[in-house]
Amino acid sequence: MASIEKYETDKGLRYSARVYIGRDDLTGKPRYSRKRGFTSKKEATLWASRLTLDADRDDLTKRKHIKFKEAYKAWYTGYINTVRESTYCRTAGMFDNHILPALKDKRVDEITVAMLQRLVNKWAKEATRNYKRWFDYVGSVLDYALRQGYIPDNPAKRVIVPKRQPKAGDAPENFWDKQALADFFSYIDQDKEPEKYTLFRVLAFGGLRRGECLALTWADINFSDGSIRINKTLTQGEKGRQIVQAPKTSKGRRTVSMDAITMKTLRHWRVIQMQKYMALGINTRRSDQLLFATSKNTHKYLNQPEKWLKQIEEADEAAAQSKLPHRITVHGFRHSHASALFAAGASIKEVQERLGHEDAQTTLNIYTHVTKNQNDEAAKKVADYLAF
Repeated sequence: MASIEKYETDKGLRYSARVYIGRDDLTGKPRYSRKRGFTSKKEATLWASRLTLDADRDDLTKRKHIKFKEAYKAWYTGYINTVRESTYCRTAGMFDNHILPALKDKRVDEITVAMLQRLVNKWAKEATRNYKRWFDYVGSVLDYALRQGYIPDNPAKRVIVPKRQPKAGDAPENFWDKQALADFFSYIDQDKEPEKYTLFRVLAFGGLRRGECLALTWADINFSDGSIRINKTLTQGEKGRQIVQAPKTSKGRRTVSMDAITMKTLRHWRVIQMQKYMALGINTRRSDQLLFATSKNTHKYLNQPEKWLKQIEEADEAAAQSKLPHRITVHGFRHSHASALFAAGASIKEVQERLGHEDAQTTLNIYTHVTKNQNDEAAKKVADYLAF
């Protein structure tokens, strides 16, 4: 497709030509080549015709020899419109750190089943937790290349992906029982560290995720009916900046009823926070005031709870008489909450709703913990039934 236009110059009539040479693989926008100064329309038309033919040939060659990194960039521009910012940023990190170093300069039409099989076998040995996800993304990029006509089929479909092999022995569960939780809170002086005490109390007694807890504002706390409304989460976006997003699923939006002691703890922290920030010249009486904030009244860093937790765990290990049975992560408080719910007799449906799981299977898959007391009760019931 070409357009020829004429224009006047000091030297007389001249012609310009503009030729469509295809679409940009990354943006999808049309690309044009322009040239001016032709002395006749015939000369401009001839140049446009030759360029059109060359552009068609170049496009076919480019499609045949496109590299994996180019296919990835084109795929990624569409992918970011289908997921949340935190998700596509994590995905970009996987490509930058693991996938592109292995495949970026490979032509997509030269990537073979054997090549991909060696790669996924290598990943399975080096990264037992993430290799399947990395390989799934490789398959997605090659699916895109297939749809664009760069390759005749997707070799990733014929690769045998290794199965994750379970390790022998038992690793410590990422949760604490009732006694361990009580011992943990004995390490925090509520009067000296009210914010720290309140944060972990909300995690342990509400089952919130870390990001949900750090995104809370006082408008989310209903002191009248003793509940917390969860409708947002703090996470990481582009270049590591912290952002507030909506919950991942509709079930993530939920209202969690809380016990009287936790609500009393929140009231106490509310008063302390007002006094603390008033001394800094900051008004915290606004409804959008964060529960847990920095000295500049901004969101705390996502790793702050983990730092506090490790300090307490290390103090416990250094004590003459250690109380905590093993270490857990901040997410372990959510596991502990689920375990306590099951131990208290809550149903799968009740636990699912309280934790904001999209389906009951997630609850069953992740939270299969039972306490020692429950195991003992089960053994007693079997013995009483068999009775011989």
